[in-house]
Amino acid sequence: MNSLATSVFGIAIPVDGDEDSASGGGVVAIDNKIEQAMDLVKSHLMYAVREEVEVLKEQIKELVERNSLLERENALLKSLSNNDQLSQLPAQQANPSSTSQQQAVIAQPPQPTQPPQQPNVSSA
Repeated sequence: MNSLATSVFGIAIPVDGDEDSASGGGVVAIDNKIEQAMDLVKSHLMYAVREEVEVLKEQIKELVERNSLLERENALLKSLSNNDQLSQLPAQQANPSSTSQQQAVIAQPPQPTQPPQQPNVSSA
């Protein structure tokens, strides 16, 4: 059993009657191994947390930039619109189905009309 624990875990576990058990050295060795394992887990967790923090910081930066862009676009659209259009906004926000229908109509590009074809006349 002791050789199995030593080969698998790299830890020698003293058995009753061993010299290490009398001196307490085996317990200290196990405590040291546990402490090393805990330190390793702690360093891996800290690394993972730092990495996640960097990803989240980047996402926050992108969202702040997008928010700023949208705020500027909103300000521009407000400045280009007239009071009648602005007064219609609260009514459109109260009835979102009509707004989505209007947006769908606006979003569809007009279909190009075909010019009438000229008869194919050949000169003799």
